[in-house]
Amino acid sequence: MKQISSKVSKTLIPGSVITCADNTGARTLRIISKIGKGGAHRKLNSAGVGDIIMASVRSGSPQYMKKKVRAVVIRQKHPLRRRDGLRVRFEDNAAILITDNNLAVGTEVKGVMAREVIERYIKLAGVATRVV
Repeated sequence: MKQISSKVSKTLIPGSVITCADNTGARTLRIISKIGKGGAHRKLNSAGVGDIIMASVRSGSPQYMKKKVRAVVIRQKHPLRRRDGLRVRFEDNAAILITDNNLAVGTEVKGVMAREVIERYIKLAGVATRVV
């Protein structure tokens, strides 16, 4: 997995409810855990932009309801700092569903996607409408 070129504050913890920003039919997701390197001993594994998470679908179409899915976080409310000193913050926390091969399940993304996600997962650039 490629390293992100920004300082991303990890602010999404297990139990956080985020919106699903693709056209798969899922509407809201609840984070179960972060996939990959964990945190410190006795601390919650928090996730930020560009991290893969396991989530359960809380509302949406019946084929996804109460199912565990893999998703990648594409937006977060807490500001993230880029190398040039620019701070970027979004108006909501959002993720899109992905397969086991890190390919998008949906065909388009509602809203913008952070540039840090495209740097790490090149294949997700095809479904992005706008990249900030």
